[in-house]
Amino acid sequence: MIFAPGLLDDRRVVLAGDGEAARETGERLRALGAAVQELPAAALAEEDGAAAWARERAPVHAFVFDAGGGFGSGGADALTATMAAAWRAIRAIAAGALIEAESPGRLLLMAPRPDAGRHAPAARAALENLARTLSVEWARYGITAVALWPGRDTTSAELADLACFLISPAGGYFSGCRFELGAAPVIAA
Repeated sequence: MIFAPGLLDDRRVVLAGDGEAARETGERLRALGAAVQELPAAALAEEDGAAAWARERAPVHAFVFDAGGGFGSGGADALTATMAAAWRAIRAIAAGALIEAESPGRLLLMAPRPDAGRHAPAARAALENLARTLSVEWARYGITAVALWPGRDTTSAELADLACFLISPAGGYFSGCRFELGAAPVIAA
């Protein structure tokens, strides 16, 4: 995908997660001019600390949570830990940098790949449900939420491009939906 240089010059984005998709997204966002900060794992241990961290960086225009890295090859414990970390991070960013600051923003929830283990479908569904619920609950604050579902063969670059589009002014329309990459083959006529 080709984006105009400087497309995200006015955007401040926070990333969480240690997956390859988060790293690639951060690089791509910076290349397009966004100011990118990574939410430290230590801040995620305690929600009030994470909210204070976010408050110091307000305004924040977008938050990207990469659940794939923390989920790994996922078992039941990884599912529980990943969803708890996602919820703590989302609430902290929303409370600290979006709702309190009266600053609209976007939440992008990157799910693990479908083949990331037996509990990957549950993690993917949980993130989609969270995006749908938050899109309704936090619409009054101007907060949008979407879930990104990579396919088995989706590259980190493809996820990063989609994230850049959704963070751009053109992506503001989408909320409460799931973007499923690589779900069906393209058939040429």
